[in-house]
Amino acid sequence: MNNSHAPPGRLSMHCLIHAIAAILRVMTGLAFAVLMAVVLIQVVTRTFSDTGSPVWTEELTRFALLYVAAFGAGLSLWTGAMVNVDMLVEHLPGKLPWICRLLSALSVCFFAAMLIAPAWRFTKIGWIQTAASMPWLKMGYVNMTVLIMLALIAFTAGLRVIGMLSGSLDGHPEIREEEVS
Repeated sequence: MNNSHAPPGRLSMHCLIHAIAAILRVMTGLAFAVLMAVVLIQVVTRTFSDTGSPVWTEELTRFALLYVAAFGAGLSLWTGAMVNVDMLVEHLPGKLPWICRLLSALSVCFFAAMLIAPAWRFTKIGWIQTAASMPWLKMGYVNMTVLIMLALIAFTAGLRVIGMLSGSLDGHPEIREEEVS
């Protein structure tokens, strides 16, 4: 898509979306790399060690998976990787599909934002706890995944609402060109 003739607001919204998506892809990839490394440690130590794998690998695997989900949730909202039932909505007449997409983005943003305060309290509780097999790891870092996920979902849904209201987005997921082929 050539954005050279796009209005300045549309171009800046697309630049912002692509920058955020790139950051979320990197963070999701890093969390997934940690997950793969820890699972590899588990497999190698279980296979070649008489003592089995270190006890912390089970817990760290779960924590890395939580971070994959936390960073991947906001990203999947943009790419359309989340479940999206729109067979009926997209066949409605006139502006109704756009209105439904806007209401959907507003409700996602509202409910995610509404849960941020309880997620913050959950995160704060974690700062007084430590992981069972890793006493040096505060559970606040783990509990924070819920806060990150909700904040990213609220943020990306909010960006979609702003983009739709400003006319720079139509509310459809941003499907990358390499995913179309």
